[in-house]
Amino acid sequence: MMGKKVKWSWSSAIIGAASAAAATALISAKPKDPTFHVISISLTSFKLNLPVLDVELTLTVHVTNPNIVPIHYSSTTMSIFYDGSLLGSAEVQAGSQGPRSCQLLHLPARLDGVQLAHHAVKFVADVARRVMVLDAAVDIGGTAKVLWWHHKFMIRVDSRITVDPVFLDVIDQQNTAEMEISLT
Repeated sequence: MMGKKVKWSWSSAIIGAASAAAATALISAKPKDPTFHVISISLTSFKLNLPVLDVELTLTVHVTNPNIVPIHYSSTTMSIFYDGSLLGSAEVQAGSQGPRSCQLLHLPARLDGVQLAHHAVKFVADVARRVMVLDAAVDIGGTAKVLWWHHKFMIRVDSRITVDPVFLDVIDQQNTAEMEISLT
C-alpha cells in the first residue's frame, strides 16, 4: 500500500476550492452591528421664552456600515434624555449607506427648556462642574439587499454621552448597537 500512487483529480480540486470560497463568503457575510459615534454638538439656536429657554443643536454622528451589503433605512427620531427624563429629540432622515463604508450624519436636535427647568438644580451643578451626561436612544429600521432579496432589519442604538455644557465639547461616550435581521 505504501507504493501506491494517488491519482490527481481536477474536479475534486475545483469542488474543494469552491467549497472553501463559499465557506469564506458565508463567514464574511455574517451581519455585523454598525457603529455610531457623536463627533460634535453645535448650538444652532438659543431662544429665551421666559421663564425657560429652548435650545436647538446639530449633532454630527459618524456611522460605519461594516457589512458587505448596502443598507437603506427609514426616517426616525432619536430620543435624548437627561437625568432619566426625556429632554428632547433629534431627527434622522431616511437614507442609505454603501457596503463597508462610513459617513457623517448631521442631525437637527431640539431640547425642551421646560424639561430642563425641572432639573435646574442638577443642571446648574453640571454647568459648574462642566460635565453633563446625556443618554440617547434610537431604533432604526430598514432593508439590506442581498442579491435579489431584501432583508428587513432593526437596529437599536443606546448612547451615553458626556459633554461640557459650556462649550458643548464631547468628553466621552459609550455606544451599544444591537441588530435584528428578519430572514423572511
